[in-house]
Amino acid sequence: MASPPIPPALGHLASRPFSFYPVIRGMEHNLWLFRKATWSELVVVNRKTGEELSIPRRWVGEISIVDDPVVIVGLLRELEYRAGAVWPCQRHVIEMPMAVAVGGALPAATQPKHAPAPVVAIRLEPRKSRRVYKAVGGLLAFAILLHVAVSAFNARSRAAVPARLTVQR
Repeated sequence: MASPPIPPALGHLASRPFSFYPVIRGMEHNLWLFRKATWSELVVVNRKTGEELSIPRRWVGEISIVDDPVVIVGLLRELEYRAGAVWPCQRHVIEMPMAVAVGGALPAATQPKHAPAPVVAIRLEPRKSRRVYKAVGGLLAFAILLHVAVSAFNARSRAAVPARLTVQR
């Protein structure tokens, strides 16, 4: 069983101001003070406005070691401030409508093409001649075939000759 992730050490944030990265959207000032921490959330106060926020620990990442000019607390997700609470920031993609030309004709880029696009062959290196390799391979195959044929002929001719020859005097 895997052990749960180690929560970041928040003790050294008690007396020093810090900033979140990435910045919480919807908040003007990014300078915070640590108020308290529970097992599920981190309660912080905005130093300029005095507004108190609860940030879930699952979105709190690492804390920087360097504190020049301020300590930086990393956030695992981009957050935004809405309706007095912090929510994960969701970016929406808006599809642009198709352009309509005057007179009802479609622009040239959107006109359907009746012919396929031309295909251009691209070669980076010239093709090497394979004639020599083909000739050597053909001769080698011919030599092997000739050897098999001669061996088969010799085996057949030896079978036709009687095993012992007797010479009569």
